[in-house]
Amino acid sequence: MNRPPITFLFFLAVFACQSEKQKIDYRDWSHYGGPEDGSRYSALTEITRENVNQLQVAWVYQTGDATERSQIQCQPIVKDGVLYGSTPRLNVFALDAASGEELWRFDPFEILGGENSWAGTNRGVSYWEKGEEKRILFGAGNWLMSVDAQTGKPNLDFGEGGKVDLRKNLATDREDFLIVANAPGVVYEDFIIIGMRLSEGLDAAPGHIRAYNIQTGNLEWIFHTIPQEGELGYETWDPDYIQKMGGANNWAGMVVDYQRGIVFVPTGSATYDFWGGYRHGDNLFANSLLALDAKTGKRIWHFQGVHHDIWDRDFPSPPTLIRIQKEGKWIDAVAQPSKQGYTYVFDRETGEPIWPIEEKEVSQSSLPGELTSPTQPIPTLPEPFMKLTFEEKDILNLKPEWEAAIRDQLQNALYGDTWLPPNAEHPIVLFPGMDGGAEWGGAAFDPETQTFFVNANQIPWLIEMTPNAEFENVGQSAYTNYCGNCHGLERQGNLPAIPGLLDIAEKYTPDSLDLLLQKGRGAMPAFDYLAAETRQVLVDYLLGKATEGDKQELESEATDLSPRYYMNGYKKLLTDGGLYGSNPPWGLLTALDMKTGLKKWQVPLGEIDSLVAQGFKNTGTENYGGPVVTAGGLLFIAATKDEKIRAFDKETGTLLWEAKLPAAGHATPAVYEQNGKQYLVIACGGGKGTKSGDAYVAFALPD
Repeated sequence: MNRPPITFLFFLAVFACQSEKQKIDYRDWSHYGGPEDGSRYSALTEITRENVNQLQVAWVYQTGDATERSQIQCQPIVKDGVLYGSTPRLNVFALDAASGEELWRFDPFEILGGENSWAGTNRGVSYWEKGEEKRILFGAGNWLMSVDAQTGKPNLDFGEGGKVDLRKNLATDREDFLIVANAPGVVYEDFIIIGMRLSEGLDAAPGHIRAYNIQTGNLEWIFHTIPQEGELGYETWDPDYIQKMGGANNWAGMVVDYQRGIVFVPTGSATYDFWGGYRHGDNLFANSLLALDAKTGKRIWHFQGVHHDIWDRDFPSPPTLIRIQKEGKWIDAVAQPSKQGYTYVFDRETGEPIWPIEEKEVSQSSLPGELTSPTQPIPTLPEPFMKLTFEEKDILNLKPEWEAAIRDQLQNALYGDTWLPPNAEHPIVLFPGMDGGAEWGGAAFDPETQTFFVNANQIPWLIEMTPNAEFENVGQSAYTNYCGNCHGLERQGNLPAIPGLLDIAEKYTPDSLDLLLQKGRGAMPAFDYLAAETRQVLVDYLLGKATEGDKQELESEATDLSPRYYMNGYKKLLTDGGLYGSNPPWGLLTALDMKTGLKKWQVPLGEIDSLVAQGFKNTGTENYGGPVVTAGGLLFIAATKDEKIRAFDKETGTLLWEAKLPAAGHATPAVYEQNGKQYLVIACGGGKGTKSGDAYVAFALPD
């Protein structure tokens, strides 16, 4: 039997679980994260446990601009019957939310120029209205842009002809940084507050948080995530180098408590990510959850999740505003999942932890020049949503040949410790890996049951450090500075997501390779901020034309610094066939009871068809993108590399429905109502080692 429509009594129950005074119109999906609290929750009830298996495709919108290794990471928003989203090449569009018919489409390169320019990824757009004026704001590379929400025409009164250059106004003389506005900013009154993705080397920009006036594009306030002299946190850095440090940026997105006027901002690591010899100290406000006054940017409170990070443990997703009952008292809280498998929960106003967080002693680095923190903060509750260590018993053993392949890679490796620091003599197994644990898709919260839902990767990675002194020529040093983290110091790549470069001379001339470096492509950023001389050295090295035996180092032009040790590429622990080096499940979906902090249920997320055929089911897969939860009793999620979208019973974790997508849905769905009908829509952009796609697919019940 279908559940009845939402009743007045049900709305009263939902609103009783929320402290916010504004009534949320659940017919819309108006923010990144759905409602304004970022809960990814919908009170719509047309689609239920009983009828979800009747869902069918309602419409498909194909963008037509997918390329090799392109993605769509966008969670669309829906406002007043119009769906707004972005394409693989960062065109922004508006669709009729009921039919999928295109209303308008805007190519940012009409303003920015350069048909083949690279602008990275885009995970969503932001909506603002005042009177009759309505605007869509979004990021394209280092540009924050504004278009009319009704026509798609650029708002030429915003910034410089419709755009603001995020490389400017960073409290530094430099303006030649790699910056990508990948996550949508949050709107507060007439401000848009925004972070950015940065380089992860010593050439990185400082990751300061900024608010811009939506009508003019003028900078309204800035919060220095790397403090300036005299500011709180300055003492947690090496004063000799702090002015040259970068990172501590918000690339994951934010959320606003509109009743209190607080914006909650998670930040990432300081650079260089894996060797911190130039940044002795805890490095505030890197790896922190910041509570800032949304009107002024002033700090209200903060919590640092990792002191002096050398593991790439960024806070990876926007936090979620939740309201929970603990010991008979209702608490307005903010919950932040982490890459390391923890969820940190705080009182929104005071920053007091809802459950105790204990500083515990951890292993210390032996790398010369490094000085790690003696302790790290560990929450007592909620329970971790995944395993926290990779041990002997976790080595992949589904088949003897697979086990042998993994053990061969582990012969000289160190593992068994979540906080094992990078080592000069031995590779270490990083677990959870650099992609979590939790990732940028975020979590969902159900106010009816006070349940927090989070998906995670449970995959081991390898970190191998190489001394800088061993580099043989200036080209190799340039390559290591700018390319080595992704493609590896041996240029072998990390297939299938990151290609190797050993045969690059067969594909490119010096001019075409230099153009690629300037423009970027797919997941590869543009290096147009590098001097022409530096690019030439890099081109010569990649094409095998560098002079051997030149011991000179290429110093970072931005900082006059170069790490004493480099990480030898982003590497998962894999068999030759691409299977993960730990026993499954490799993808997890977990429900946490926020009344108690305990797990309610946990299930594998995703499957690998080739393993199912061999009898290995419920292995889970690598997953990117988050869940949504509904009052109809359902949790929807795509995210997996098996190119499916699924519905689970939110109370039990039982799989109720799944559908094949045209490409992997590495994004978070949106749920909305139009003309009395409930829709579920997902961006199917693929990538991440799967085929690329160009479709948004909407599902609904048959008429």
